Amino acid sequence: MAINLDYQTILNLKKAGRYTDPKTKGLQLLIKPSGGKYWLLRFALNKKRQELGLGSFPDVLPKQAREMAQEARVLINKGINPIDLRNKSRKIESLKKQTFEEFALDCISAKKVEWSNNKHINQWTSTLKTYAFPIIGSKSLDEIETDDILEILSPIWVDKTETASRLRGRLEWILAAATTRKLRTGMNPALWRGHLQTILPTPAKIMDIKHHRALSYRAIPSFMAKLRENLNMSALALEFTILNASRTGEVIGGLRTEIDNGIWTIPASRMKARKEHRVPLSKRSIEILAMAKVMDEDSPYLFSRCGNPLSNMAMPMVLRRMKIDVTVHGFRSTFRDWVSEETMHSPEVAEMALAHTIRNKVEAAYRRSDLLERRRLLINDWENYCTSGQISNVINIKAA
Repeated sequence: MAINLDYQTILNLKKAGRYTDPKTKGLQLLIKPSGGKYWLLRFALNKKRQELGLGSFPDVLPKQAREMAQEARVLINKGINPIDLRNKSRKIESLKKQTFEEFALDCISAKKVEWSNNKHINQWTSTLKTYAFPIIGSKSLDEIETDDILEILSPIWVDKTETASRLRGRLEWILAAATTRKLRTGMNPALWRGHLQTILPTPAKIMDIKHHRALSYRAIPSFMAKLRENLNMSALALEFTILNASRTGEVIGGLRTEIDNGIWTIPASRMKARKEHRVPLSKRSIEILAMAKVMDEDSPYLFSRCGNPLSNMAMPMVLRRMKIDVTVHGFRSTFRDWVSEETMHSPEVAEMALAHTIRNKVEAAYRRSDLLERRRLLINDWENYCTSGQISNVINIKAA
C-alpha cells in the first residue's frame, strides 16, 4: 500500500506488510511479523525483477533511503545492477581484511598451475615462511611499506644474495597482484627499478655466479661405463636423462604413452618453456625404456617403482653413491660443451636439443621447424661418444 513514509508515521506502523513510498519509484518499507522494518528498492533489469536492500529503520531514515534509491536508479538506468556492484564491493572489502600471509598463499595456489614440478611451489612457500611471514605475515596488504621490505631483505641481501633477490621478486609479484585486485594502492614497496635499486647493492656486483656442477665431457665415456654397472631404475633414468640432455622433471614425469615410433613427445605442461618438445630416441634410449618396463611392467611411467614415479632425489642419489660430485642438470652443460668443442653440429641444433627458449623474437619468428632429423643425428653421435668407453671385456692377447 502507498503511504506517506515520514519518520513518525513509520514509527507508529505496526502491521506487517509492504508500504510503498509515493515519492520514490520502487522504494518500499517492509515490516516483518517480528516488527523489524527494512527499506527495499524493487526494480527490473534485463526483464528480471529484483530487490535491493537499503538498510533498516531507524538506522536509515526516510530521506537517506530516498537518496540511496535515487543513486541506485541512476546505475540501473545505465544498465548496471546495483546488487552486483554491492556484492563486488563487499568481496573486495573482505579481501582487504586478508593478511599478507593468507593472500600470498592464495597467490601461490593460483600460480602453481604454471610450474612443471613441485620444487617451485616449495621454494616460494619456504622463502616466504622463513623470511617474510615473521615480519609482514599478519599485516594487511595496504599496510606494507618499503621499510617492511627492507627489514625482510637487508639481513640476507649480502650473505644470501640469490635467495634474497628471488624473494624480492616474489614479494613484488604478490604485492602487484594485490594492487591489480584493488586491495592496496600506491607504489609497490618491493619494486627494484628506481626504488629498492637506490638503496640495496646490485645483486650481480655482490653475488658469485654459481653454475650447476658438471662433469667434463672427456670423462663421460668412463662415467657412463661405470653407471651401467648400477642395475636399478634410478641408474637407468639417469643414463636416459644424460643421453637425451633432458631435465629431471621431464624424465621422472614421463609416461609410456608419450613414446611413439621412436619419438618421445613431452607435453607443454612439463616443459620449462611451456612448449611441446619432441625427442628423437637413440637405440640405447629405446633399450633403456624396454628394461625399465620389464622392471615395473604395469606402471604408466617411463621410470618408476611399484607404479609410482621416481622422486626428484632418485638420480642425485645415484651420483652420491658413485661419489661423483656433479649435478644431474650439469650433464646438459657437459652435452653442450661436447657439441661445441668436438662436433660440427650447429649451435641452433644443440640449443633445440636442450629445448632452450629463443630469446631473440625475430629469430624465433623465422625458426618454425624443430629440426627433428638434424637433432636425431646429433643425439646418435652423442650416444656413440657416451658409449665409446664401454668396451670393458677386451682381453689383451699378447699379455695372456
